[in-house]
Amino acid sequence: MSCAISYYLLFVFAGCRVSAVELTSSNTKPVVQEFQSVELSCIIKSTVTPDPRIEWKKIRDGETSYVFFDNKMQGDFATRAEILSRTSLVIKNTTRMDTATYRCEVAAPLDTKTIDEINIQLTVQVKPMTPRCTVPKAVPVGKTASLHCHENEGYPKSTYSWYRNSEPLSPDTKSNARLQNSSYTLNPTTGTLVFHAVHKGDTGRYSCIATNDAGFAKCEEQEMEVYDLNIGGIIGGVLVVLAVLVLITLGICCAYRRGYFANSKESGESPGKNQLISLQR
Repeated sequence: MSCAISYYLLFVFAGCRVSAVELTSSNTKPVVQEFQSVELSCIIKSTVTPDPRIEWKKIRDGETSYVFFDNKMQGDFATRAEILSRTSLVIKNTTRMDTATYRCEVAAPLDTKTIDEINIQLTVQVKPMTPRCTVPKAVPVGKTASLHCHENEGYPKSTYSWYRNSEPLSPDTKSNARLQNSSYTLNPTTGTLVFHAVHKGDTGRYSCIATNDAGFAKCEEQEMEVYDLNIGGIIGGVLVVLAVLVLITLGICCAYRRGYFANSKESGESPGKNQLISLQR
């Protein structure tokens, strides 16, 4: 008897199908360049509900907003987005502000599991803008020189490379025999190029390129001149100044000794004495 009941139950449960709405995606982390179109894939893998409710939400910086709700596009997506193949979302003319997590939610009331959702992480890449480059015009031999290159529009963040006379400067000077005499540090992340002790060979036209996955941008070349300090000329100039000061001092001393300043003082007092005598008379 028990065996018969077991076979009966097995037959009954085998004939029953437990339905549950289930979602999947062909790409949960799409990447697109700015101003291009992108499809956010949301596919209903299984459901018995003939007309499930579809919603899309955008999650950015901790805030959630509707993209598609009540069978209508919301906000600025109304003019540049549409639903494709029943559930997928197509965004046209993407911008950097579209980088976010998008949630596809499906409600199927006739299924035993009535709701399912899937998250799509969209990344919109932005090309770098022309970097701002700072190059000193003239530096004396043996001194430190700092060159800077930076831009803050590109996404993902840019890395930087420096060029002298259109030739790339390697971050590792030891790997290039032509640069072994140079003493510099190049940081590709910050875009800073520092010469610790410049020499005449560092003279040239310098430019910088900012690069990321979306493209690159270059600043205009700027000239940096490395010059020798004229030690002899500097010493000579100092000696000339000292000689002039010595001559002026000697001239003043001679004038005092010969009484020029005293005579001037006496001659300045004599009119007062004459006026006093005339008043007494």
